[in-house]
Amino acid sequence: MKKINDSSAIRGYLDQFQLNGVFSEETKRKLSLYQFEKGEVLCSRGEDIQHMYFLVTGKVKIYTTSPEGKSLIVRFKTPFAVFGDVEYIKEMHVLHTVETVSEGRVVSVHFDDLRSMETKRAEFLHFLLEIITQKFFTESHATSLNRLHPVETRLASYLLSLSSEGDGSMFHKEMGTSNLTEVADLIGTSYRHLNRVIQKLCEEGIIKRKQGALYIVDLSKLRQRTDGNIYE
Repeated sequence: MKKINDSSAIRGYLDQFQLNGVFSEETKRKLSLYQFEKGEVLCSRGEDIQHMYFLVTGKVKIYTTSPEGKSLIVRFKTPFAVFGDVEYIKEMHVLHTVETVSEGRVVSVHFDDLRSMETKRAEFLHFLLEIITQKFFTESHATSLNRLHPVETRLASYLLSLSSEGDGSMFHKEMGTSNLTEVADLIGTSYRHLNRVIQKLCEEGIIKRKQGALYIVDLSKLRQRTDGNIYE
């Protein structure tokens, strides 16, 4: 990530997401703004983290990894989203990997600054309580519910979440043939079953294979298969 020295932009984001009352003036002066590119890992499961991040533009993918090394999607997130809140409260290592799927920005603050300036402020503690309660409800519900959806729904939701804004056309490195095993793990199926579902959607004219990647051909039909997009 690249740091951006733009205090006016930070103030704008605080206004936009109604965070002015959450932080003290001292903490606001400690906030930093970062620009990220598509494909960056903001934090990895099991690593030490010392900053809380607030997603203000862009989209990220959140996934977890089993002891056997298999990954499973938890959620895609767009603004406004918070990362590092659970780790801050529990003083633990990163729970889920957060990877960017587009360009975007995060505002960040060091845990030490939060502990020294915000620990006793009711406004900040109430903010954390709301964020964490909502996060655990939606993510635990989504993780269990996703397994109940057919693979076609899971794949359609994954493709829609990765698609570019606007016309929905997509070219993404994760959907290359060499990465389909990883994608199968992420949506909780086998490589063979994923290939069968891809072939079916290609035959129906919803997606197509081209030069080792998948493209969305009919965005409206793809949306119909997502059941409301189970990953967002």
